[in-house]
Amino acid sequence: MSLQYPMSGNYPCVILVEPQMAENVGMAARAMKNCALKELRLVNPRENHLSAKALSASSNSEEILQNAKIYSSTAAAIADLQYVLATTARHRDQTKRVFNADAGAAAMAVRLSQGEKCGLMFGPERTGLHNEDISLADAVINVPLNPEHCSLNLSQAVLLVGYEFYKTQTDTPLPQLVTNHTRIADKEKVLLFCRHLESRLENFANYSDEHKREKLVINLRNIFTRSELTEQELNTLYGIINYLGSK
Repeated sequence: MSLQYPMSGNYPCVILVEPQMAENVGMAARAMKNCALKELRLVNPRENHLSAKALSASSNSEEILQNAKIYSSTAAAIADLQYVLATTARHRDQTKRVFNADAGAAAMAVRLSQGEKCGLMFGPERTGLHNEDISLADAVINVPLNPEHCSLNLSQAVLLVGYEFYKTQTDTPLPQLVTNHTRIADKEKVLLFCRHLESRLENFANYSDEHKREKLVINLRNIFTRSELTEQELNTLYGIINYLGSK
């Protein structure tokens, strides 16, 4: 079964070493599809990755499970790859370059763009990767999390690292303010509203005090000019002020 993604280019395979629970493999497949990763390799899985539990947990990512390849050893699973990153939450006594997730993803993206075959390696749920497995990798990805609780479940780890790679392949949308059926009010309208509000404050003690009025006016204008008010929101504020003024 072929996979269709709205992206072009090369992608790393995901290698799960000795996964213990079928549903975790299924959830990892779901995380892979979220990030447009399609090639799954399993090293000595304890349970059937095509079981009903795994397929159900994959949530419409069954094709990744169906196309998964099974290997008897980690060495065999990475034999055709040129660059492998191993994920671990713990420092190991090995001389390895250590990346955080985004830096590791960026380094892998460069190698993929040069035609190298790459892989992301994840360990068993209970223990993580063994030192022998990490020794086969080119470098390590370590995600700095709360030191009091830094462990991730398998699918979380796949999603986190996979998403960092996905971002290297897409144009990250710029932040935007969704205004729906209105638009951001221009400054003239905002200042007109501020003057309207100020006119309603004539009997307010701080506004009547000449020494406090300037600071009050500046504070009010700062509140409304930095808020990116829409025309609809301005109309709402006018209505509230007029209502309160009638009481």
